[in-house]
Amino acid sequence: MKPSGEGRAGLICGFAAYGLWGLVPLFWPLLKPAGAGEILAHRMVWSLVLVALVLLVMRRWAWAGELLREPRKLGLVTIAATVITVNWGLYIWSVNSGHVVEASLGYFINPLVTIAMGVLLLKERLRPLQWTAVGVGAAAVLVLAVGYGQPPWISLTLAFSFATYGLVKKKVNLGGLESLAAETAIQFLPALGYLIWLGTQGESHFGPHGAGHAALLAATGLVTAIPLVLFGAAAIRVPLSTLGLLQYLAPVFQFVLGITYFHEAMPPERWAGFALVWLALSLLTWDALRNARRTRAEAIRLAAARAVAPDATKGTEGTKGTEVSSSPSSPKATL
Repeated sequence: MKPSGEGRAGLICGFAAYGLWGLVPLFWPLLKPAGAGEILAHRMVWSLVLVALVLLVMRRWAWAGELLREPRKLGLVTIAATVITVNWGLYIWSVNSGHVVEASLGYFINPLVTIAMGVLLLKERLRPLQWTAVGVGAAAVLVLAVGYGQPPWISLTLAFSFATYGLVKKKVNLGGLESLAAETAIQFLPALGYLIWLGTQGESHFGPHGAGHAALLAATGLVTAIPLVLFGAAAIRVPLSTLGLLQYLAPVFQFVLGITYFHEAMPPERWAGFALVWLALSLLTWDALRNARRTRAEAIRLAAARAVAPDATKGTEGTKGTEVSSSPSSPKATL
């Protein structure tokens, strides 16, 4: 068991990471009149610069050579870089175009999409309550489609791109900083080329609007890296189930900002759709916590049985079928 001081530090880091991800919609409008594409390119370039400096100071470069010698893993990193580019770009555009609430919905339904992908792609088995949660989530999407007059494509694209990103990162198995460095290294040249092209066309916003605005564009690297570092500190200090609960802070903050700060409309049918999503997440979380308690109780029982009669428990492990992870998915990417 982790010392209480370590646990408290982990919780603080977790709250800070997800809190910053939840408050990031306040940052992107500060970068106007730069468009979403230019902001995205700056985020890629400055994130690599910052993370490379951190890794240089920490002397953590051995992983880079190993990655270059593994074409399959490098290919997966390229896929991850591609889908997170879609996710980042759409998120920035949605915030600066007045769709903060719909963007928050994407991260609310992300755990449900992750579970559905686990069933379809990894042949994982769902417990009955998880099936119920996924069904309620699907009903929520239908209600919201009626409310919007079309499928909530922003939410669905954000959810599916983020779930795909998480699936690929699970297979790559790189640390947070190393993963961000590898992904932004792949993004770097296209992003830098786009920024140079904007400059040659006289359409760059880096400089003409003053040093303060230029500094804000450069700060996209900090906005990307700082929550990731805090998340990494939390991940090694608190249980995964706790991180799974903390992840809901980000879309909650975004949702509240969308209504109270950006004054986005919430007609009754949209409230109904969100209520169904929250119901699905409540069922999913309750099931995860209940299963985690059962798992801990079973582990304690087996440990006690081994202590009394070591031979009695031989061969009892590995007999159960594979099920979907008991805790809600915990994103390891930035918004």
